[in-house]
Amino acid sequence: MTRAQARRVAIAAQGFLDPRPAPFAATMRHVQRVVDRVGVIQIDSVNVLARSQYLPLFSRLGPYDTTLLDRARDRAPRRLVEYWAHEASLVPPATWPLLDFRMRAAAEKAWGGMRRILAERPDFVDLVLAEVEARGPMTTREVELALEHDEPRRNDHWGWNWSDVKRALEYLFWAGRISSAGRTTQFERRYAALTTTAPPAQRAAWTDRPGPEADPDRYLELIRIAARSHGVGAELCLADYFRIKREDARPAIARLVAAGELVPVTVPGWKPAWLHAEARLPRRVHAEALLSPFDSLVWQRERIHALWDFHYRIEIYTPAEKRVHGYYVLPFLYGDALVARCDLKADRSAGVLRCHRVTWEPGAPPEARVALVTNLRSMAAWLGLADVVVAAD
Repeated sequence: MTRAQARRVAIAAQGFLDPRPAPFAATMRHVQRVVDRVGVIQIDSVNVLARSQYLPLFSRLGPYDTTLLDRARDRAPRRLVEYWAHEASLVPPATWPLLDFRMRAAAEKAWGGMRRILAERPDFVDLVLAEVEARGPMTTREVELALEHDEPRRNDHWGWNWSDVKRALEYLFWAGRISSAGRTTQFERRYAALTTTAPPAQRAAWTDRPGPEADPDRYLELIRIAARSHGVGAELCLADYFRIKREDARPAIARLVAAGELVPVTVPGWKPAWLHAEARLPRRVHAEALLSPFDSLVWQRERIHALWDFHYRIEIYTPAEKRVHGYYVLPFLYGDALVARCDLKADRSAGVLRCHRVTWEPGAPPEARVALVTNLRSMAAWLGLADVVVAAD
């Protein structure tokens, strides 16, 4: 398989070749189609442009009503639920129980403060769980206020504080003992009982846990989703999609090869890879899309370097003086190539989309510049901004 063929397979598998609806005409059916293609949508709190979960749908659908995604996440029966999948992510409810291997490891793998609250105050963790199950969905602040009322602080004891509530909630969320019924406009999780969040068809799978050992069939299903969403991927790509250890991914890949679902392929300049048996191999692609830094097409940096010769790093947490391309940099997909990087900001006070910098890749065709302007204007309209302002070189 050539690199160009692999690129086209990857772009098709991620849904960039599906027909787009007219601007702001997308329906829940279109949202579901994107979810089916990508399998997982990453969440991030940075809001310099738009919350990251909204951008992959814009990249594939064009301007759409973001409340569609909110409804899919927040209203029963839910089409999406939040958990630690790739990072903090939205996944279909059927995927949530497949991540049980991460939930059962919470007591050992969760961050220090969560492990500490479990070790030092297990009764308090149980109290928080009971509160959420009885009164949820609730934010951290709402749980804090409820427990302050029901369990007043004692002046002769160190008591509990907001941090302990948050740590307990986050441990319970990581451990899969509670879920999230959505986020507030301030990006706060609304913690809820599993029975509140799970759709009726998934409730048994959510609440009936298997034995103490991780189930290999769950790794198999996760790798199956990753393989379908990649179209073609190396071992690291398939494992990293759901942050699975490579030694756990390897047997699942072998089983899918034996079943004929994955076909070994060789791509020049890349590690051994596998092609999904049902992947599309278009002769040409005419994709145009600005990609979120957290878009699943560009998660695996080794893959995009091997297939696109595109060296990409997120520089949000890099000191300003050390940034190469900017703060919130979106790759621009044109045809089957990543041709540019755009450092964007939604300046809501001025009502404009600011493009602080555009960096073009060598060999980018002249017509890509016209396409980029069109896509920036489309993004501005989607964000409710009146104009696009591109900084002078």
